[in-house]
Amino acid sequence: MAATTPAPRAVGIDFGTTNSVIACSSGAGDAQLVPFATPDGSASVFRTALCFWQDDGPRGALAHEAGPWAIAEFLDFPGGSRFIQSFKSVAANPTFDHANLFEKRLRFEELGQVFLRHLVARGGAVLADLPDRVVVGRPVRYVGSRPDPALARQRYDAMFGVLGRPVHYVYEPLGAAFSFARRLQRPATLLVADFGGGTSDFSLVRVDAPGAARRCLPLGSAGIGLAGDRFDYRIMDRLILPMLGKGGTYRSFDKVLEIPDGHFTDFGDWSRLALMRNRRTLEELARLRRAASDPQAIARMIAVVENELGYPLYDAVGQLKRALSSQDEARFTFESPHLALDVSVRRAEFESWIAPDLARIGETVDAALATAGLARDAIDHVFLTGGSSLIPAVRQLFVDRFGAGRIESGEELTSIAHGLALIGEEADMEAWTAQDEDPA
Repeated sequence: MAATTPAPRAVGIDFGTTNSVIACSSGAGDAQLVPFATPDGSASVFRTALCFWQDDGPRGALAHEAGPWAIAEFLDFPGGSRFIQSFKSVAANPTFDHANLFEKRLRFEELGQVFLRHLVARGGAVLADLPDRVVVGRPVRYVGSRPDPALARQRYDAMFGVLGRPVHYVYEPLGAAFSFARRLQRPATLLVADFGGGTSDFSLVRVDAPGAARRCLPLGSAGIGLAGDRFDYRIMDRLILPMLGKGGTYRSFDKVLEIPDGHFTDFGDWSRLALMRNRRTLEELARLRRAASDPQAIARMIAVVENELGYPLYDAVGQLKRALSSQDEARFTFESPHLALDVSVRRAEFESWIAPDLARIGETVDAALATAGLARDAIDHVFLTGGSSLIPAVRQLFVDRFGAGRIESGEELTSIAHGLALIGEEADMEAWTAQDEDPA
């Protein structure tokens, strides 16, 4: 974005579980994505990640970086840093109080403030003076078995308060709907399916013809707190956790018991996996290793935690998932001194692993239709967005319900931010504002 670009009238922020994007509108009816500085040049998508380490100064201050810069810092110094990603997933979790980072304890909103400061700074001059219209996306339903949306709102308010501007919250799929409406030249009923890292969200919108006083009318929404990260865990659970002791046994006095699944829970959430490297957890794992029937498996789990292998494991899992979106078979390869795996995985296997999740997602799509009082044949267009929408089994779920002719996609990682910025231009912007409570 050139330095001569007019000051933005509205800013849309898609704070995502995996990636974050910002778009700016100047009042001309369109929005532009903000390019961020990265180690490899300019990019419109900024990884939602943080890396912390202790400075070399006498007081050992806590230094930090975000996005691709955080990844670069971690890869340069993995043993002396703490890498955190997917931390958005704990926004509505009342059991999450803080992250232990060396000698510091940072709450969710403090992690978020650190991330936002870096995000805005990497956006350059265009974000130096934010307008009063800042529109932030939020999930329809947050991650967790019992998410607390009021707590998430409180944490979001504290996090985005660092921007020093009023913030308006809009359901993320509504942002994507507003962006998609630019493609339509006649009235239509639209279903948006947004598949992020942590949540799958669905909104139904009535789109009027171009030039209408109110182009878009929200009809209903529904969401579920599972998406790309859950699919990642299914791969982890099948391929990696058995090598770390899952399904094994340990001796307790004169009994041989199965190792509780609780020891592997944190591997199901990348935001928690990064925080396992603490004295209490490592002491528990050391005791388990001494009692385990297969102590070497527990030793591998300890090595994963101690050597900060969460990110490279996550990266290998992501590579496999993306490969299986375009190939019928792909190899999962992970190599380290502590853990090595090279195995072929068929797409059909992966689809069987995520089948229970797809069934729940399908039920949520049906719930969204019910909230809007619409039958399937009333939908003119189905817009799939978000990274996990590229998984063939996810797309097939909608083909089965609506037919291939109504399915559309594109701008999978940027449509939400683009639409949020456009909503910021609307005179009735408040009509799009999300409620504090999750929809039933």
